[in-house]
Amino acid sequence: MEISPANTSTIAVVGGGAAGFFAAITCAENAPHLRVILLERAAKVLGKVKISGGGRCNVCHAEYDPRELAKAYPRGSKALLGPFHRFCSGDTQGWYAERGVELKTEADGRMFPVTDSSQTIIDCLTQAATRAGVEVRTKTNVDALQRQSDGRWRLSAGKQPLTADRVLLAPGSSPRLWTALAQLGHTVIPPVPSLFTLNIEDPRLEGLAGIATEGEVWAEGTRLHESGPILITHWGLSGPAVLRLSAWGARVLAEKRHQFGLRVNWVAGHTPETLFTVLQAQRQAVPRQAVARRSPFGLPGRLWKRLVEACGIGEQIRWAETSNVSLRKLAEALGGTHFPVTGKSTYKDEFVTAGGVKLAEVNFKTMESKQFPGLHFAGEVLDIDAITGGFNFQAAWTTGWIAGKAMAQMEVNEKRGNGKGPVGETQS
Repeated sequence: MEISPANTSTIAVVGGGAAGFFAAITCAENAPHLRVILLERAAKVLGKVKISGGGRCNVCHAEYDPRELAKAYPRGSKALLGPFHRFCSGDTQGWYAERGVELKTEADGRMFPVTDSSQTIIDCLTQAATRAGVEVRTKTNVDALQRQSDGRWRLSAGKQPLTADRVLLAPGSSPRLWTALAQLGHTVIPPVPSLFTLNIEDPRLEGLAGIATEGEVWAEGTRLHESGPILITHWGLSGPAVLRLSAWGARVLAEKRHQFGLRVNWVAGHTPETLFTVLQAQRQAVPRQAVARRSPFGLPGRLWKRLVEACGIGEQIRWAETSNVSLRKLAEALGGTHFPVTGKSTYKDEFVTAGGVKLAEVNFKTMESKQFPGLHFAGEVLDIDAITGGFNFQAAWTTGWIAGKAMAQMEVNEKRGNGKGPVGETQS
């Protein structure tokens, strides 16, 4: 059994992702005397950081108001409000700037390194960990942990068990560790997919991949409704509106086995009634023009033509030749096309789940378990997830930072004989 030298406390961080690295670095920087060991089951660390944002890494979002930022989390918004007041998006930006990494803000609020390379973030985190003295061990699988009579923790970590004074769990969605936590006595909310695209097989969408428009989507039979850009893909529909729908409706849609009716309004800000009025006005304005030639709503040409044809209006039919019945049918299609959803697909290479440790069982001032002193959590192991846009990473940075600060101060207090109570702030 591996034991630390006398008078040296050991902190074990399980999970070499964003939350784990941030916690390990923060802990080691705030208490250099501690032995901080980061354990990652894969051959390389920061795998999700590497592929996120199409390889550019969407580090965070340019929302600096904690209350507004918290609204991006279908699960965890209330719990994260306090933590965001301590470490928010501006703090993330500042943390990286202090270590030589400049971030840029895109039009939609997403923030990326100016290099447009996730390797920049990986290099920053790994170099910071090395400077802080964090021991990084890859190919080390932790699938069980046990609290000993002296309050320390025993982890099965490779060939030789590891004993630690404190443990931070940041393994993401790890079935083995989630099972171990449940056996320990924690409530673990079963994971379901979140942040996914919708599979739709429909001739009205064939050949239109890549087309996007501002609109609205509804999951029929539910209260789920979102607006924003809608993107047609080779497999169905995606885009911010669809992804937000999937995030907020993660559990409801999972209960439906991701098979449900989707209604799409292709023209943002309009209803079938207002659409019908515009179509009538178009008939008056350009009676000799072919209906399929141009959309009066600015819709992409191929999408407009497909919707017109689907309503039985031929390619050569002029506006003057359309009846109110035909225009009404077109207005209904524009404002509420029905599609049968047959399944889901992961959004790009990013996999997010809703589920994890029940939030009521965690002290969000320290990220410590309320039931088991010395056990902390950060990142996706918690029942926290967000919409797309850098928000999931922000939750990782914030919870990792708070856990790292708390573990460092708690061990300082413990060595001084002050016990393991609530912690105050320490200098970064």
